[in-house]
Amino acid sequence: MSGVGPLSQDWEPVVLRKKAPTAAARKDDKAVNAARRAGADIETMKKHNAATNKAASSSTSLNTKRLDEDTENLAHDRVPTELKKAIMQARTDKKLTQAQLAQIINEKPQVIQEYESGKAIPNQQIIGKLERALGAKLRGKK
Repeated sequence: MSGVGPLSQDWEPVVLRKKAPTAAARKDDKAVNAARRAGADIETMKKHNAATNKAASSSTSLNTKRLDEDTENLAHDRVPTELKKAIMQARTDKKLTQAQLAQIINEKPQVIQEYESGKAIPNQQIIGKLERALGAKLRGKK
């Protein structure tokens, strides 16, 4: 390397800076107070109904009244007694436990337990899986 010539730098200097503050950070109380102390111009605007949810709550009185007057009992359909008994009968005929049946149809054992206890909301896909796994017709007329 000696005798080649003077060494020089052939790259540009890189300057690293912080990112510019986001809009939310510029509106932060700390940032606004710092700008006030520095004597910078601060623009403020009063937005109509700002920080209130009046648009959403304006019609709630009508909805509330309608809900108060509503006497309809809303409940999900549950597994009928005939289906519960048919699942239990077909499972015991095949000599399967709830856990084994659940594994066959790729569901959790809790699903089978809920169907047999009548607590589950009927799902036609699961009932179809049960029919195929048990080889018995569980839906409709027998």
